[in-house]
Formats: sequence, structure tokens, C-alpha cells
Amino acid sequence: MYKDFQLHLQAELESIKEAGLYKNERVIVSPQSAEIELNTGQKVINFCANNYLGLSNSSELIRAAEESLHTHGYGMSSVRFICGTTDLHKELEKKIAHFFGMEDTILYAACFDANGGVFEPLLTSEDAIISDSLNHASIIDGVRLCKAKRYRYENADMEDLESQLQAAEEQRFRLIVTDGVFSMDGNVPPVDKILKLAEKYNAMVMIDECHSAGVVGATGRGVTELFNIKGAVELITGTLGKAFGGAIGGFTTGKKEIIELLRQRSRPYLFSNAIPPLVAAAGIRMFDMMSETNELQERLHDNTSYFMEKMTALGFDIKPTQSAICAVMLYDAKLSQEFAAKLLEEGIYVIGFYYPVVPKDQARIRVQLSAGHSREHLDKAIAAFEKIGRKLKVIS
Repeated sequence: MYKDFQLHLQAELESIKEAGLYKNERVIVSPQSAEIELNTGQKVINFCANNYLGLSNSSELIRAAEESLHTHGYGMSSVRFICGTTDLHKELEKKIAHFFGMEDTILYAACFDANGGVFEPLLTSEDAIISDSLNHASIIDGVRLCKAKRYRYENADMEDLESQLQAAEEQRFRLIVTDGVFSMDGNVPPVDKILKLAEKYNAMVMIDECHSAGVVGATGRGVTELFNIKGAVELITGTLGKAFGGAIGGFTTGKKEIIELLRQRSRPYLFSNAIPPLVAAAGIRMFDMMSETNELQERLHDNTSYFMEKMTALGFDIKPTQSAICAVMLYDAKLSQEFAAKLLEEGIYVIGFYYPVVPKDQARIRVQLSAGHSREHLDKAIAAFEKIGRKLKVIS
């Protein structure tokens, strides 16, 4: 049987390559940072990591992780409810809940698991999920696992959201789900308006803060801080794998009864190992650091404003953003790959995104700014974009 299947797979892979959609992985041989070294020996400036606060190689987090190795060991070798819970896990959950102004928190191996495990335990075929059209793949997969009736509204479109809420009025419970920052475009939905519609139509609200936590809001508390509605939504999911140190680990934080039921019935929680104690210990230190100073957030916001202003002035087509994601629109998939390859030759590490990661004919280079970037890093990237942009006739 496999011979036939092998031929099928080879043909599929070849068609992906011919379409210019094949994804090659570059190998890093240094710590994740603003400047990294590849296995080719090339040293480049990294503009495509989710390392928004520059904490992935933080000495503070490394020290906290090292200390926990001596006090709590390397791994848990178990799920949480059997023998996989330590005092570090419980302390981190409290820190996260406090940070977001919520009542309780449950940890997962990744936010993909948090989103995959949140809907099915809470909602049934009597209920409704109203989801933004650009929500992350993990939300889409989580919704598929749930028997609730599904409604979809156009990205950040409040008129369409209201129409879907009206259509869902016959269902028992209604849950509106949205990303806090849409990862490919960098835009923030009008969460304050979403909350008002939720109140009008007696619905609940869930926000995925993966790309907004640590980034959006004056102190990095995410979109609920940005819109001054901290603690007003029922559920927030997020990750420790982006702004918050960049290791691994996800979470759901929200109303205590919701979190309690997830502990009892959420399958990714019940059947996956607990995150390593060293990740929990570093997470605790990270949230302490976030409460001590806003220096990193302020630097990130300054870097983002500077980069966006300079790139727009050069004539690049940039998606509007309220985050640290700058989508440089090229539209053509092959062009996005060629542009990214030529930028790498200039020492700028970025990735071209194209279908199926983004819609067809919406290819772009996603630049992710970090508090770890210096002004020199930004100026070098802007100069490289200008050089390649003119060479490939993207700008005149």
C-alpha cells in the first residue's frame, strides 16, 4: 500500500514546490535573540520571531530556570491531576490570573492545547460559538471538536457580528471568540464594541491574547487593558512562548467556575504532561519583571512606531497595525520568497508568508519588532528593504 501512497505524497510535495509554496526551515545555532547565527555561519538580525520583549535569552529567566532545576528537577513525567502539579505551577497560575485581572488560570503545554481544549468541555449542541473569520488555526480546530452550532463573522466587522448574534439567539449559551491581535495582519479588533454587543445579546467573550499579551496596552496586559475592560471578559487564552520568554506553555485564564470545569474535563490538560518546572519558574520571574517596570513595553512601542513610519514613507504597502507585527504586503507568493531570500543575503532574517498560511494573493513578509532591537538594527533592516524593494520594483 505505501508504494502507491508514497507516489501520491511525492507528487503533492512536487506540486507545492512548483507553486513556490514549499517551506524550508533555517537552522539557528545560537540563542534566540535580536541577532542570531545560522548553521551556515551567517550572522543575521532576526525580524521574524515572536520574541516581542526580547526575553528569550534573558539572564533573569535563565537564572530562575537554573535554580528550579536544583529544587524541582527537570520534568514531571505525569499529567497534572496524577502527580504533575508543583507549587511552581500553582504560583504561576495565580500570577497569570492577577496579571490579566481574572479569577483563576489553568496551564497547558501550549496555547494550541488551550484553544483546542476550551470549547468541548463547556458547550454542547444547544449552544453557539461566534468566531472571527481570521481567528488562529488553534481556535478553528478547537471549535471543530465542539458540537456547538458555529457562526462566523467577517474580520473585526461589528455589523456582521451583530447579524450572527441575532442568528444565534435561539441557542442556549453564546460565546464570541476573537484573537486579540490577528497574527498575519497585526490588527486589533474593537474589543470594547464586541463587549457591548455581547451584553446586548447576552453572550460571553473569549480573547486569544497570544500576540497581544506583553505587547498591547501601556503595561502589556493586552487588549482588555487597551480598551479599559480588564476583567470584563469571561475567558482569555495565551502563551508563554511569545512575549513571555518564548519557551513553551499555554494558559486559559478567566472565571473560576470555567477554569474549575476545564480542570475536570479539558482533554489536553488531562492527558498531557505538565509543563517542566523550569518553565514555570521562569514564567513566575517573568510576570514579576512585568510588574516591576514598563521599560520593555515602551521600547517595543517606540521601535514599532519608528519602523512603521520609515517603511510607509518609502512607499511600502503596510497593513495598519496596533501591535508589533508589520505586514509588508507583496501579494505574490513567489515574490515574497524571493524578497525574503534577498533580505537574508543582506543579513535580515524574515519569512515570506503565503497560502495556505494567508489567503491566496495576499502574500506578505511579516516583520516582527522586538524590544531587543536597537535603532541600528531597525535602520539596517529599513535600508535592506529599500534596496531589495527597488531592485524587485516593489517600490519606485
